Amino acid sequence: MKSRIFLLLVAFHMLAGSLIGQTAPAASAPPAPTPSTPPSAKSTPTAKTPTGQAPAQPGNPAKSDPAQSDSDESVATIVHVVNEVRVVFTVTDRHGRYIKDLKRDDFKVIDDQKPAELRSFRSETDLPLQVGLLVDASNSVRDRFKFEQEAAIEFLNAIIRPRYDKAFVVGFDATPEVTQDFTDNTEGLSAGVRMLRAGGGTAMYDALYFACRDKLLKQEQVGPVRRAIILLSDGEDNLSHVTREEAIDMAARAEVIVYTISTNISGMKGKGDKVLERIADATGGRAFFPFQMRDVSDAFLSIQEELRSQYAVAYKPADFAADGRYRTIAILAQDKGMKVRTRKGYYAPKQ
Repeated sequence: MKSRIFLLLVAFHMLAGSLIGQTAPAASAPPAPTPSTPPSAKSTPTAKTPTGQAPAQPGNPAKSDPAQSDSDESVATIVHVVNEVRVVFTVTDRHGRYIKDLKRDDFKVIDDQKPAELRSFRSETDLPLQVGLLVDASNSVRDRFKFEQEAAIEFLNAIIRPRYDKAFVVGFDATPEVTQDFTDNTEGLSAGVRMLRAGGGTAMYDALYFACRDKLLKQEQVGPVRRAIILLSDGEDNLSHVTREEAIDMAARAEVIVYTISTNISGMKGKGDKVLERIADATGGRAFFPFQMRDVSDAFLSIQEELRSQYAVAYKPADFAADGRYRTIAILAQDKGMKVRTRKGYYAPKQ
């Protein structure tokens, strides 16, 4: 009898266990943490917005969809490129006198041979300057070297304003040498000019290329500035690795206007003088040929006046493409007796 009761209890227990296993959900134990997920690094559940994004926390703004952000950023960049072509230029009359009272209706802008939409125009007599002084220190310019140094020092002292303008000094013969880096300290600039020593061959194109690419192009620019190089040389180059046109091309990329002062004292324009004319004209500057010593100082004074007699425009090209191509610029005055001097073009950015 007892054995029969025992067998009934065992059968009932097995039946109950089977029924419980079929109806109760399995309670799995939490997985053991992996080495990359420490047990203490538990995330706190965050409520979701209707769009599925977490709401912004104080001091931590909500992030937008990455794809949308990238798209917005690229569109904004293109709009900026199209709307912000800036050009600085000067205007003179038939006698070479600077005209400083023009209005926006007195000229028009042609970009890549098509009329451009003018966005802004202003007279700029006080733009911050970024100036490079390049002095030929080769044997061919030894005769007037000391006088030209003093004229350059006088120029820098007159034009560089502390906490506003900056300049640097480079001497070159076979290679360019920075004797004073960018500074607004005129005493430092004067010392840099006096450190120059004549001697060696001439690599003028290399020096111009270096000054544009490694100095002015890399210099921080906040708002409109006037970038200029004053190049003192006889224009004769016998050692450069880059060509004249490559040096001019780099000046265009850096948006630099080059003023050239010839050190030729023969009394006649030579081959080197024509090179200096080409560089100045291509970049929107001027070429000076001071055959007498006192004319060197006059050339510096003319450059100083021009740098303080300018206009600035911003315009939208009619047919713009961010393809890295070189685009020409022409600013035409309504009065045919006026001469406009500016850079010849620019390189469109690449997308």
